[in-house]
Amino acid sequence: MIEKALTPEDVEFVTTLHGDQKVSFVVLMQPRGDQADVLLRAIDDVAYGEIKEAAQEAEEPEGREARHPAEAALARTITALRETGSEARGEVVEKHPLDRLTAVVDDVTADEVVVLTEPHYVEEFFHRDWASRARHQVGVPVLKLFAHSE
Repeated sequence: MIEKALTPEDVEFVTTLHGDQKVSFVVLMQPRGDQADVLLRAIDDVAYGEIKEAAQEAEEPEGREARHPAEAALARTITALRETGSEARGEVVEKHPLDRLTAVVDDVTADEVVVLTEPHYVEEFFHRDWASRARHQVGVPVLKLFAHSE
């Protein structure tokens, strides 16, 4: 599960997590604007020292407006994963992402889930972030990684 396109560093990291073992990916993209309210995102930005970004959180696309940027980011990610020789497919998930994640884990008999996101301090503190919530729902190990910045 991701919230933005993977950077080259992210792609290298996730494709080498298991050494030379061949892995395949089902990438679920949750548009960032749909994940949390503007205030929580701004608090995360301030905690990171990114004051300018905090002031711009109200400009983050929401709802239908977030769909196109999410699809483009997902397409870049799928292409980058495939370029490493990995199998990859994905989808944008706008509603009930943990339910969709659980269904995908069951459908493909996944060995593990990787949640790759920006730090979300408020959600993490209260264990309401995607990885913490997924650990109680999906039935396989959940690895939480922090995305690299571009």
